[in-house]
Amino acid sequence: MNLRYRLLLLLMAFTCTVVSAQTYDMLIKGGRLIDPKNDIDATMDIAIKDGKVAKVAKSIAGSDASKVIDADGLVVAPGLIDIHGHVFHGTKPNHYLSDGLTALPPDGFTFRVGVTTIVDCGGAGWKNFETFKKNVIEPSKTRVLSFMNIVGEGMRGGAWEQNTSDMDGKLSGIVAKQNKQYVVGFKVAHYGSRDWIPIDRAVEAGRIADMPVIVDFGGSNAFDPLSIKELFFNRLRPGDIYTHTYAELNGARETVINRETREFEPFVLEAQKRGIIFDVGYGGASFEFKQAIPALAAGLYPNTISTDLHTGSMNAAMKDMLNVMTTFLAMGMELPDVIEASTWEPARVIKRTELGHLSEGAIADISILHIRNGEFTQWDRTGDKVPTNQKLECEVTIKDGKVVYDLNGRSIQ
Repeated sequence: MNLRYRLLLLLMAFTCTVVSAQTYDMLIKGGRLIDPKNDIDATMDIAIKDGKVAKVAKSIAGSDASKVIDADGLVVAPGLIDIHGHVFHGTKPNHYLSDGLTALPPDGFTFRVGVTTIVDCGGAGWKNFETFKKNVIEPSKTRVLSFMNIVGEGMRGGAWEQNTSDMDGKLSGIVAKQNKQYVVGFKVAHYGSRDWIPIDRAVEAGRIADMPVIVDFGGSNAFDPLSIKELFFNRLRPGDIYTHTYAELNGARETVINRETREFEPFVLEAQKRGIIFDVGYGGASFEFKQAIPALAAGLYPNTISTDLHTGSMNAAMKDMLNVMTTFLAMGMELPDVIEASTWEPARVIKRTELGHLSEGAIADISILHIRNGEFTQWDRTGDKVPTNQKLECEVTIKDGKVVYDLNGRSIQ
């Protein structure tokens, strides 16, 4: 055997030894891990193998992984879950958020802000859910789920959303059960008449499919809105969701801070204790500091933080998931609580508890975030402002164990 051939065999053996020693596909090292489900807020390493969290420990050798991401000085969290977005985008005019021009393609607006799962909130109804599944859910890299609209036509806006004859609890429930891989509940929105028909039919669908209802309450009846107390205690079930919690909507609904007295309505906390879920749903017109600041002071913290993402809100005060999270930090909410309301709690609310945490064996959806220090201002639709010296931004997003967004090339070696 000549010397060159022997050296080649030795090189091959050495290479095989190095590869076999690398137990993990990826290692995130030295970050501040905030994993509310597992009550972790500490400097930890996370190893990933085959799309799953393989190990979480104080120290894991970098030589054990094919790729190492240095997360020193960064926050490592489960992949963010936005349970109120609008991503049933399409090309049809006069279709609003249902296969229309106002919704957004998810992959362009999720990974860049650490979101790995987004729930389209009412864009599709039972009539056009197949179109949504085929055109958006299945081709997207983002994990896209759905609150199905109780209106069969979906969220087309205008008269379509006032048509009670198109609100079918039974058919909605059946289609949801047939698509339980993707459907997580039912949506009521934009209804302007003084009756409970859409609420009751959505709850009927929820009972059929064993799924929650999310309610965007109030419509055009600004002078005599329906009672949110009755909604919370007589119409909705524990686990059902009230979105746009901190909205005033020009009097189109009763508010958690009384618009006349500016005092907090104490029965709202009783409803939260009963199990009603309070969601942010920031949106283009559905968040105001004059509701949020006194509500938080009274103890009404959001169960879930969400965006109500669409072409209007993304270019207004809302912007994106991290900006909404930053807004709640600016109002005094602690970072671990903000992370919980953006990860584990929404996973529980939509009954997808395989998501929202970084337990060993869990799906490796991970957001690596930077807390930027400086002088910043959060503002709302009315022009009210809250100063803050911290702002969240996304460094790296990992979905199913693969890097899908990297701001500064931290994963490139």
